[in-house]
Amino acid sequence: MTLAFTLDVAAVFVFALTGALAASRAQLDIVGFLFFAALTAVGGGTVRDLLLDQNPVFWINEPIVLLVAATAAVLVFFSAHLVESRAQWLAWLDAAALSIAVPAGLAVAIATGQSGFVAPIVGVLTGTFGGLMRDVVANEVPMVLRQGELYVTAAFLGALTGWYVSGYLATGTALVVAGLVTFLLRAGSLAFGWRLPVYKSRPPR
Repeated sequence: MTLAFTLDVAAVFVFALTGALAASRAQLDIVGFLFFAALTAVGGGTVRDLLLDQNPVFWINEPIVLLVAATAAVLVFFSAHLVESRAQWLAWLDAAALSIAVPAGLAVAIATGQSGFVAPIVGVLTGTFGGLMRDVVANEVPMVLRQGELYVTAAFLGALTGWYVSGYLATGTALVVAGLVTFLLRAGSLAFGWRLPVYKSRPPR
């Protein structure tokens, strides 16, 4: 089992938890939970593999990841009612998933010899597209677009830092750095309100 696939499995499980939590907020049945969990879990990795021409995509090559996503969905289906604030849990689990999926995407990019311009973007796409699909289908404002929040920025800076240090450190260490930077920036946005400047239009003359 490669490091990239191990990270993929971990990201699938945590992202699937967030998808199932979104399903619980929408009060869906078990099929809805399974759908949301799977969509969120494999969305980013699927986009990554399609863009990098990885055939077949990771969850077709290793269908066990779908079982991992389904397990997460069932767990949430029977336990979500115990959670006091599902929105808060969703946000923090999503932050954890982002900090795993970004290094997972970066690992695949490095393994396939992508350039310094492309590799960090692959990490960002892997980390963000599953959550984006989840929020769009759930009819929520996507986390990636919420005003000023560090989300894509956290993913990009984490991936960029990881790619840069991979030239000096072992790949595994570089991926840990990528995950830590991503999580710290995203967590800072959630916990301390770190924000980017937001455009404010002026009234027309």
